[in-house]
Amino acid sequence: MVEGAMNQSTRAKHVSFEEAVSKGPPPAGNLAVPIFSHGSLEVEMYQPEGQDLQEPHLRDEVYLVARGKGIFFDGEQRHPVEPGSFLFVAAGQPHRFEDISSDFTVWVLFYGPEGGESNT
Repeated sequence: MVEGAMNQSTRAKHVSFEEAVSKGPPPAGNLAVPIFSHGSLEVEMYQPEGQDLQEPHLRDEVYLVARGKGIFFDGEQRHPVEPGSFLFVAAGQPHRFEDISSDFTVWVLFYGPEGGESNT
């Protein structure tokens, strides 16, 4: 179980940004640090160093930019991102961050089944 995961008696959870970034480095085989999980939801903190090496994921995901600036490539277009930016990426969609600042940090939220949720 991910540290911070909810158990049956826990109905709410708070994790500050400072607490989340202090949990690094990522475990072997993962680019991001697990922060919280509940049901299908998995929350991670991602701080790519220099280059974003991620591959498409099996589940839908949301990014919330917490710190820094960069460019988000969604597989077709590039979009400038900064703190407060929201990004959705469907399961299997190629994507990456480019030209990121040295302090670039995003919350990553994976959810739903492998293959993603239906668009219908």
